[in-house]
This record gives sequence, C-alpha cells and structure tokens, in this order.
Amino acid sequence: MTLKKLTRREALKSIGLAAAASFLFGSLPWRAFGRSRPEKSKVVLIRDRDLLDESGNIRRSVLEKMFDRAVLELTGASDIRTAWDSIVKPQDILGIKSNVWSHLSTPSGLEQIIKQRAMSSGVEERNMAIDDRGVLDNPVFKKATALINARPMRTHDWSGVGSLIKNYIMFHPRPYEYHPDNCADLARLWEKPMVKGKTRLNVLVMITPLFHGVGPHHFNDKYTWPYNGLIVSFDPVAADATGLRIIQARRKEYFGEERPISPPAKHIRLADTRHRLGNADPARIDLIKLGWQADILI
Repeated sequence: MTLKKLTRREALKSIGLAAAASFLFGSLPWRAFGRSRPEKSKVVLIRDRDLLDESGNIRRSVLEKMFDRAVLELTGASDIRTAWDSIVKPQDILGIKSNVWSHLSTPSGLEQIIKQRAMSSGVEERNMAIDDRGVLDNPVFKKATALINARPMRTHDWSGVGSLIKNYIMFHPRPYEYHPDNCADLARLWEKPMVKGKTRLNVLVMITPLFHGVGPHHFNDKYTWPYNGLIVSFDPVAADATGLRIIQARRKEYFGEERPISPPAKHIRLADTRHRLGNADPARIDLIKLGWQADILI
C-alpha cells in the first residue's frame, strides 16, 4: 500500500494531523490526544532471573533485552525502531523523569537505554534531559513536549508507596501541599501544564522493590528482594496498581499474614475513581506476563 511507503512527515501532510495521530500513535496514552479513557489498560510485566549478577549489580545487556521486549509487547510493533517511532517524534523535546532517592534510585542503565532508544527515533540529544528534583528549573523540561516516567517502587511513609503517579510531585514548587490525607490527590499533578498530556511511557522499576518501612526515610535491605522485574505501560495508574498488588503479596509472604501497607496507598485508587487518570481495577487491566514466572506473586 502507498501509505506504508510514506515517511512520517509525508503522512502528516497528506492525511492530516488527526488521522496521522491515529495511524502513527494509536498505542500512545489516550490523554495525549484527548481521547476518553479506554475500557482496559495494557500492562506488561517482564522478569529475568539473570538480571542481577552475583554481587547484586544489574547486567546492562539483560536489562536492555527486557526493556525492549516489554516495549515491543506494549506497542505491538514488529521491531524496536518502529515501537519507538510510535512513542516519540524527531521534533520532540523529551524529559526523562527519574528518581534519585539514594537508597533506591532509577537505574542509570535504564535511563541511558531510554535515551538511546529515543535518539534512534530521531530525538536530538540536545533536546533531551534526565532529571528528578531539578525539573522545574531544567530548560529541557520547561520546553518539553514529551515525558517518559521511570522510577522504582517502594513503600513510603506519607503515601503508602512511592509510585509513578507520585514521581511527578517535583513538578510542583511546594510538594508538601500534596501530603494531606496520605497524598490522596497526587493525580492532580498530572493536570499541571508542564505535565498534562505529555507522558508517552511509564516504567515502574521492580528490580529490588522495598516492601516495608517505618518513617519517611527508612530503608533496610532486608525489606527488599530480587524480584528482577519491570512494569511498562502507557497508563501510570494501571502500572502502579499492578506494582502495589505485588508489594502487598510480598508482605503477606514475608510476614506470614495479611499486613496492609500503612498508610494505605489510596492515591492509586483515587487516581482512577476521583481523577480519572487511568485504571486501577484489576478487571480493567490487561496484564501481560513475560519472562521468568517463578514467585511472580500476581
């Protein structure tokens, strides 16, 4: 067919912006194009038992294969270049929102893989930045047309869990304003001008999640475990809800009884029921499980 031979630029010119968006970006987050929330959200959970070496360090080559396979499954593309062409455009200004909490930060290897994949689809390096606490002052983030959200999952003293939804709290100059009622309304962050409609991909890092803690800065290695996973989705709520279920299952396994997270991670449910950001109900999540299945907990 002639259409398949067109370049993306030619397609945009010949069939119009709306039709081209449907053709090229049909897998992108619905909110980016003003569409209503879908009945179901696709979430890809991928694991590899060889992701960590004997010293607990991430094997970059394994991480890259995992991430690429998850993105291919999520987008339905036949190859990784086509997959990323559906996520970012050459003219995009891309902010990669990471998390720098010292005990459990976004792996630098994952940040660089995301950056390299975006560059392979034509995004210029000068139009990309990786940042967390400095996003409000970062010139790339100030002009960003696209965001990719990547952070580890962990329990959190104020919000129940540190999640993809919560990862955008640094887009507000006074993050503490979102702390009341156990950070119930964190989803409002996603309506801020620097964020709204820009998120192209969400990556919840489940390599060594923290499943228990006491106090705002608590960390103990004994409450982490080598789950060796990534959760990838266009829907941050569905990704967070899936990660939360795994954390809760691990708590039951570890403590030998039901021990709900305290405080409850209500912001994930309310992101669905109150703010309509995405789907938190497992019945509305199409969960695809790839790779290592042992002790998957979900």
